[in-house]
Order: sequence, then C-alpha cells, then structure tokens
Amino acid sequence: MTMFPPRRLFAALLCAATVLAALPARAETLADALISAYKNSNLLEQNRAVLRAADEDVAGAIAALRPVLQWVASSNLVDNTQSSGLSSSLSLQGQVMLYDFGRSQFGIDIAKESVLATRQALVGVEQSVLLFAVQAYFGVRSAVENVSLNENSVRVVGEFVRATQDQFDVGEVTRTDVAQAEARLAAARASLAAAEGALASSREAYKAATGHYPGPLAMAPRPPALPRSSDEARAVAQRNHPAILQAQHQAKVSDIQISLAAAQRMPELTGSAALTRNEGGTDSSAIGIEVNQTIFSGGALSALHRKAIAGRDASRAALLQSSVTIMQGVGNAWADIEVARAQISATERQIEAATIAYEGVREEAKLGARTTLDVLDAEQELLDARATKITAEANLQVANYSLLASMGLLTADHLTLGIPTYDPEAYYNAVKDAPVTSVQGKSLDRVLRAIGRN
Repeated sequence: MTMFPPRRLFAALLCAATVLAALPARAETLADALISAYKNSNLLEQNRAVLRAADEDVAGAIAALRPVLQWVASSNLVDNTQSSGLSSSLSLQGQVMLYDFGRSQFGIDIAKESVLATRQALVGVEQSVLLFAVQAYFGVRSAVENVSLNENSVRVVGEFVRATQDQFDVGEVTRTDVAQAEARLAAARASLAAAEGALASSREAYKAATGHYPGPLAMAPRPPALPRSSDEARAVAQRNHPAILQAQHQAKVSDIQISLAAAQRMPELTGSAALTRNEGGTDSSAIGIEVNQTIFSGGALSALHRKAIAGRDASRAALLQSSVTIMQGVGNAWADIEVARAQISATERQIEAATIAYEGVREEAKLGARTTLDVLDAEQELLDARATKITAEANLQVANYSLLASMGLLTADHLTLGIPTYDPEAYYNAVKDAPVTSVQGKSLDRVLRAIGRN
C-alpha cells in the first residue's frame, strides 16, 4: 500500500476539504420541508397519543364483559352475648356479567366508532401541519425574493442619487431634484428593512412548522394534480374530507347512545363465586346468580334518554354543517387559485409595460423632458409590479395545496413523500382485545417501540 508523507497527506486533505466547501449546498425542496414537518410535529404526536387513548377505551369496553377476580382480606372484632374476639378471613371472589340487554355491546360499539372518529381527527391535524409547512415554505421564498428586490431597488436608487448629485454639481438640476432622490433612497432603505423583518418572521414560522430554520430553498415544484372543476373537487371532498368522516362517526356514536340509554332501563343478570378461608382453617365457598333492575331513579334514566336524543340531533346538525363548511372551503380555494392565476397574468403585462415606461422616462429625463420625480415614480411602479407578482406566485402555490387540503388529500400518503407514516391500526390491533397474556404483551411492546413510545 502506498504511503503518503505527512505534508502531502495534509495538503491532499486540505484540498479535498476546499473542494467540498466550494460545492453548492443542496437546496431544500418543498418535499423536504413537508417531511420535516411530519416528523417533528408536536401536534401530530399529541393527537396520536389521543388516538391511542381512544384505542384503550375499546379495550376497556371489552374488558367489561370479562370476569372480575379479586382477593379480599378482612378482620372483624366481634363482641356479643354469644362470643367475642377477633375473626379474620381471606377470600377469592369473582363476578361476571351474564346478560345486560346489550348495554356492554353498545359500549363497545361506541368506543369503536369513537376510535374511527379520532382517526379522522388525526388526519385533519396532519393536513393542518402540512399546509402550515407549505405556507411557511413559500412565505420564506417570497420573503427572500422581496428582500432581493428591495436590495436591488436601494442599489438602483443609490446610483440615481449619485448621478443626480453629479448633475447638481454641474448645474444641470436643482437642489430639489437631489432632495427628491435622497428621500426616495431613504424610502427604499425603509422598504428593505421591512422586507428583512418579514423574512425574519417567515424564518421563525418555517422553524415552527418544520423544526429547523431554512437554508437555501429550491425552486417551486410542479403544482400537484388538481381536479378539472370545482364540482369535481367538491365531490372528492364530500367523500374524503376527514372533518366530514369524523362527523359521520360522531353521529353514529350519538345513535348508539340512544340505544344504550334505552337499555339502561332493562334488568342486569350477573354471576358470582367466592372461596373463603376463615380463621381456624375452615373453608367455605359460594356461587350465586343475581338479577337487578332499577325501578325508580328520580327521573335520571329518563333524563339520560332525552339527553341522548338531543345529542343525536346535535350530531346530525354538526354533520350537515361540516359538509357546508368544507364545500365553502373548496369554493374558496378554487377561487383563490383563479385569482392568483389572473394576478400573475396581469402583473406580467404590468411589469413589461412598467419596464418600458421606466426606461423611456429615464432616457427622457436625460434630455430634460422629464423630472427626477418622474423617474423615481416610474421606478417605484416597476418595483411594485414585481413585488405583486412575487406575492401572487406564492399565493398560487399555497392555494393549490389549500385545495388539496379542502378535499382531504393533503396527507403524507397522498403526496407520496416516501417516508414511513404512522399506522393508526397497529396500536389498535395490539390492544383491541384487552391483552393480558405475555404473548399479547410482547406484541404491544413491539408496537410501542415502533412508534418510539417505550
């Protein structure tokens, strides 16, 4: 093997480091920002935990159908005419619900529908997290472009101020012309400061959305595939939007709660068994069946039933209103896209005309046919047109993804981000049968390790 002298090795390493440092840093794409947002969102973690808690409600509802075993140790001081002293006993007692006219099954059904509703709520949070990342990404991009635009304006106006001062020195313009140019330069610097402040705010929003500050950002990607009409978008939203699906499951929960409230009036049949060892070594055992039914509860059961009916009516109204709200959101997003496209088209023509006007006014000013103020006004109109286009282009990109969100399609899976996504069924499948055996426990441990919560 060839050995390099220390000096030559150091020089080679230094050269390699210089070459690597000279390579341009990889620009962060929108997909990178979305992946970071998905991986680092505390809101997603919070709502995943809420979903796991709802999964445990299913396990708890199923456990209500199983026997309950408990040991009881007692010690009693007895003092009567026949005997006195301390008596102790140790018992193993078991109780199981045999029949309750469907109350337990209704509880299981409510828990399962609540899980499905909570899953849709998690999808809604995911959409909000990703849309926030989209807004932050294009917010930074437009802020960077505005800073660059205002820096160029400061440079151009600064050159104009120097040229005006030179003209004043040779008596071609008045002191008023110089003052106007200096005032516009101060305004340009103020605009630059405002643009830099907006960029700083955009960077903070980006960090909040993705978990890190932005580096160089790549060009805007190709717009996502969108429906051909607003009616098609509304149809997709009606089928897929998580808010509508969540409201549907909540309405089902309310329907089942009415049945549960009605079943509360029915009898309940329970079985029990006990094995007791008394002080002195004597054993006893007992087994029994008990039927009980509430005859009068002061109107509590009737109130519970009426409350369930009112809850069903409220859930159905909420379902209808969620559909109205989502359809409105689709319409708004569609309109935003059309407005942004029209603004871009109009500002492109405006920039073209303002550029011609600015160049013409500047040449006419050299011939004395235009004033300094005319040149400054023409330059400002061109600057405003370019800034408007930057904003319109960012608005179009955000509107595209807002339309996806309004249809319920702004998810990591639909966007094919190419990363492992959270499986809401994994934890549910591990706990849905209320695991108590070691095999089930190990399976649950594997699920917890997979989601990083053990």
